[in-house]
Amino acid sequence: MRRLQDFFGDWRLAREITHGDGSAARFEGRAQWRAEDGGALYVETGELIIGTGRFAAERRYRWGADLSVWFDDGRFFHHVPPGGGAAAHWCDPDQYDAEYDFSRWPEWTARWRVRGPRKDYEMLSHYRR
Repeated sequence: MRRLQDFFGDWRLAREITHGDGSAARFEGRAQWRAEDGGALYVETGELIIGTGRFAAERRYRWGADLSVWFDDGRFFHHVPPGGGAAAHWCDPDQYDAEYDFSRWPEWTARWRVRGPRKDYEMLSHYRR
């Protein structure tokens, strides 16, 4: 069972993004969890690679002590299951379904499948110390 403190520190992050039309992209960078206000600030930084293009990218989330995840603007996103497993988020009109796998801790993955009228992709994120 994972606790918030298990995530603290720096991680290498590699993400594969596969769209329903077969196109693909990837993200290479790092993720960092820092203790903040009884929870954590999650910051990922790196490069989004689409074809031959490389773009700087950054994302921030707030994590609660109970592994709840919030967008940086304060909206609730989802809850990470402490033992791994499924999570979901409805963002009208799109459905986000996740699967967390902690079985090879401290290496782990998060797979997101996103479906909606204009969205159809899967993201597989690999985290390593």
